[in-house]
Amino acid sequence: MNIDSIENGIVIDHIQAKKSFEIYNALKLGTLECSVAIIINAKSKKMGKKDIIKIDKNIDLDLNVLGYIDPNMTINIIKNNIIHEKYHVNLPSEIINIEKCKNPRCITSIEQDLDQVFILKDKNKKIYGCKYCETIKED
Repeated sequence: MNIDSIENGIVIDHIQAKKSFEIYNALKLGTLECSVAIIINAKSKKMGKKDIIKIDKNIDLDLNVLGYIDPNMTINIIKNNIIHEKYHVNLPSEIINIEKCKNPRCITSIEQDLDQVFILKDKNKKIYGCKYCETIKED
């Protein structure tokens, strides 16, 4: 299989297998006016299988969204066919408006303009709790 190299753009690499569509939707990549390639189940010595997303344009990425979905991915910024910068994302300590609190008694259910804020409670288990009512977000 051949996927063209990117002259200027972004490669999101080392994505956990089958997570690329979640990233595609979360970042609204379908609204871009450029080529976006999604490679699913690529062979990886380190991971066994991985996904890769190639974006043929430099755009602003929400690193908190990426870190929340998969904190082990890497982001490569490509300029003139060369990796110009490389980032490793991390699990964010706080996420805002990525998830919604499921507690019907939470203030966020009543106050519609209030941000949905979750705080990282357990990094190893990737557990977040609502900032306002402390309800645990479950997968």
